Amino acid sequence: MGALLRACASGTLPALPVAVISDRAQAQGLAVARGLGVAAQGFARSADGPPLESFLTTALEQARPDVIALAGFMRILSPGFVKRYLGRMLNIHPSLLPAYPGLHTHRRVLAAGDAAHGASVHFVTPELDGGPVVLQSKIAVLPADTESTLAARVLSTEHLIYPKVIGWFAQGRLRWQDGSAWLDGGRLDVPLVEDFRAAATP
Repeated sequence: MGALLRACASGTLPALPVAVISDRAQAQGLAVARGLGVAAQGFARSADGPPLESFLTTALEQARPDVIALAGFMRILSPGFVKRYLGRMLNIHPSLLPAYPGLHTHRRVLAAGDAAHGASVHFVTPELDGGPVVLQSKIAVLPADTESTLAARVLSTEHLIYPKVIGWFAQGRLRWQDGSAWLDGGRLDVPLVEDFRAAATP
């Protein structure tokens, strides 16, 4: 989230952030957003308060964003909520989807002995991590990699590809149509890939 906001502030990402909304009232990212001049609010769970998705819906209707970018959001949203914003909600997932949806992706990649890993920016659909993928980053898995080293290298590529995809959406180049991602007037039958494997050092 911080990388997206800083990209907007620098002009690298041609978009105006209107709000940061968290499912946790004490999320560190809220202070980061406010420090960058972006309105931010977090969900404070209480017995007499609204449920999370009602809170999110109210906050989104007030902010009226053109696109919703999930970043570090670990909740599973209901099909009804997702359908309400279908085609306007993007997510980034730390694997080369459709491989390894869900949690612990770096651990699973190492256990499988995969030679490559990466991240995927995709439209959010009711199927967990199952929406059309727009852009992926690809890195080499090195012999000495651990979960933490692999996670750090994947994260560095996320900071590059996620702003790029949101920028395409903001410019009108990327859109949702007929259940698919379309870029520059053509349907993406397979995701685009940015290959960072040559940058790996043994």
